[in-house]
Amino acid sequence: MKILFISAALLAGSILAHEGVHAMRHWEIPSPDPDRVFLTFSGDPATSRAVTWRTDQTVRKAYAEIAPAWGEPGFIHKAMRIEAETEVVELSRIINKDRDPVHYHSVVFQNLEPETLYAYRVGDGKDRWSEWIQFKTASDREKNFRFVYFGDAQNDVFSRWSRVIRMAHQTAPNAAFALHAGDLINHANADPEWAGWFKAGSYLHAQWTGVPVIGNHEYSPVGGASRANKTMSALWRPQFTLPVDESLPDSLKETVYSFDYQGARFIILNSCSENTVQTRFLEKELKKPGARWKIVSFHHPVFAPGGRTNYKPEDREAWLDLFAEYNVDLVLQGHDHSYLRGQVPALEKNGQPSNNFQTLYVVSVSGPKQYPTNKDFLKQYEPEHYKPVRRGENSQFFQVIEVDIDELIYEAYTATGELYDRAVIRKNHENGKKEIRQDFEDIESRTMQNTIEYSKKDL
Repeated sequence: MKILFISAALLAGSILAHEGVHAMRHWEIPSPDPDRVFLTFSGDPATSRAVTWRTDQTVRKAYAEIAPAWGEPGFIHKAMRIEAETEVVELSRIINKDRDPVHYHSVVFQNLEPETLYAYRVGDGKDRWSEWIQFKTASDREKNFRFVYFGDAQNDVFSRWSRVIRMAHQTAPNAAFALHAGDLINHANADPEWAGWFKAGSYLHAQWTGVPVIGNHEYSPVGGASRANKTMSALWRPQFTLPVDESLPDSLKETVYSFDYQGARFIILNSCSENTVQTRFLEKELKKPGARWKIVSFHHPVFAPGGRTNYKPEDREAWLDLFAEYNVDLVLQGHDHSYLRGQVPALEKNGQPSNNFQTLYVVSVSGPKQYPTNKDFLKQYEPEHYKPVRRGENSQFFQVIEVDIDELIYEAYTATGELYDRAVIRKNHENGKKEIRQDFEDIESRTMQNTIEYSKKDL
């Protein structure tokens, strides 16, 4: 059993400033019953999954059970039981004296069969169990699939982000997983905010495999301090069991990782931390054979719609050069609290743009905090042949992306489920050449001027 002590220095300016004497809601209070159940990749998606959950301190030993999911109710008699690892998080030292420690439990399901539906539950091994929850393993072959991508949730999450994740599930109920591109909450160590994020997703977090990307609001303090003086949320690792690459320093583990899913390679980076080591990791993952599609996600945009960026010029250039060299197809980002889909062309040997499309860059936002785009700022990217294609302001979005053998279909929806943007990438895998078709011409652009007046005071 691990014990995690959260120091006052680490949380100063985060929990102290924003929790105070907090009137806790019933779903914030830990109990012997499992809550905050979250499913992740932690190994080959075709043969494994990881699950993490929270209880109060009375549950010192916890378990997960898993069985192939059949139509008969007696599937439970085929379940295998696995004892969980337990981590103690000492919140009481910071929040107030009446906050008891909480326990986070985790299990990695291994040696699963590809393309198989499983049911699992988590609990204390006695009477305090979750419901049975189903997920399907990936195929071990190239095969089409869909996934959902969310930009920043961050603010007023329980109240106004809940509708977004639920509409996303209604729109793409069979999506394989959900990618969250950073700033899941506003203050790194504010446990009530994390409670709201988990409540908003509810059982979807336990059913949809989640791919969390770390953002600047998962660090403390949020602004002002240098990267070296920022500390990652003490709740990130207890809450999410993620792939660990042993070549990375401890500070980057479970924030920088990759996985392959049915012919597509996903590379997750940490744009809040030191880039040199990550650049080596990025190139190593891009070099690996075996992926028809290459998709990269990190929080801070390299082409920022509102001008909010977080890169040293040489770090940004190193990543862009690798995206070009290895023909990355799609880059998914957040941070700027507006919507922008843009693209760059493949370059000829003389450095001039060709007629072939190369990489699609997306910035999106799913929560209620909104910023306008800055058209003048975007002009500075023209020498890099970046072309902004579709903008959106003052709107909550989610994206559904379908990956097929030779085609990638990208769609953006508003929180009400209305299609807002669509693009189709076709790829010749023999020579790597791609073309893109835009499908949004008949859909009106959403701007600060033609939508309900935005007020930051509502956050």
